[in-house]
Amino acid sequence: MINVSDGAAYAPKGKPNAVVKPGEFVFAALGLYHGHIYGMCNGLIEAGGILKSYYDPDPAYRAAFARQFPGAKAAASEDEILGDKEIILVAGATKTNERCALGLKVMAAGKDYFTDKAPLTTLEQLAEAREAVKRTGKKYAVYYSERIHVESAVFAGDLVEQGAIGRVVQVIGFGPHRLGKSVRDGGNRPEWFFVKKDYGGILCDIGSHNVEQILYYTGAKDGTVVKSQIANYAHPQYPELDDFGDCQIVLDNNASGYFRVDWFTPDGLQMWGDGRLFILGTEGYIEQRKYMNFGEKGSGGGHVLLANGKEETHYHVEGKVGYPFFGRLILDCLNRTETAMTQDHAFKAAELSLIAQRDAVVLERK
Repeated sequence: MINVSDGAAYAPKGKPNAVVKPGEFVFAALGLYHGHIYGMCNGLIEAGGILKSYYDPDPAYRAAFARQFPGAKAAASEDEILGDKEIILVAGATKTNERCALGLKVMAAGKDYFTDKAPLTTLEQLAEAREAVKRTGKKYAVYYSERIHVESAVFAGDLVEQGAIGRVVQVIGFGPHRLGKSVRDGGNRPEWFFVKKDYGGILCDIGSHNVEQILYYTGAKDGTVVKSQIANYAHPQYPELDDFGDCQIVLDNNASGYFRVDWFTPDGLQMWGDGRLFILGTEGYIEQRKYMNFGEKGSGGGHVLLANGKEETHYHVEGKVGYPFFGRLILDCLNRTETAMTQDHAFKAAELSLIAQRDAVVLERK
């Protein structure tokens, strides 16, 4: 069951839809710091992957992972996984600023890499990752879960591809999250989560989801960050935390994008964040209510609202669409194709979010 109070524990489970035979695609998990690793592994297993082994230097993370995936083996070290010739792909969700270094090791070991977002925290790391992909021929795939692991987002993409709203001219996304407290303050957030060099800043972190979606739904290959802003409005106890950020982007096809991300989800809300996304087209528009329908407790997520020249329809797609990304990623690894997400797209989303973070105006609390 999905933890509705904490976005870090978001780990959807879909219906099994294997694209390979048993044992044909074997993977492992390295770095279990972020709860997204559970969703990443769930998706690969549902698509037919076999989770062979896992490792993290922290015994508490290993123990928690073992409870969720009792059929997998606890490796004695990172090197044991990297040296296992049967393993095709390594999934990882270590500290954000360590994800690139892990990816370089994985690719150097001859394996594809699947990392949680944000995939890295600096433009220098991005340059290293791009060079390593080119040199090794391996994949540096990214778990942009707010699109690939959300059924309303998948369904909206199908509608756009079918021409339901004409040409997309603007995408606006809202990514509110519930913060909680650090471990030292009695919460469940690790200390590194509040250190900017470790997590990268809010536009790098949560913002990477939104940049990826803006690129995807507009069909753009690149964009320019027009303006970005960050602030710490209400959490002086965590001085390096950005609790608010927003950004405006103009795409290379002259579509536009805007997103706002924050850590202000109130405790009274039924979900860890009321994620919304609006796609404006020349012939209609789409709204996604990803995780909940406001005011309707128990209605679940997966709400897609479509208006165009033919209809005004509220689709409730939860449990009906599935998550095709994972099967496509498995086949891409086996066939050396790019049907799940191109490498250029994954890196461009990271690049624009890093530029937005780097160039952001800091809004001082008054």
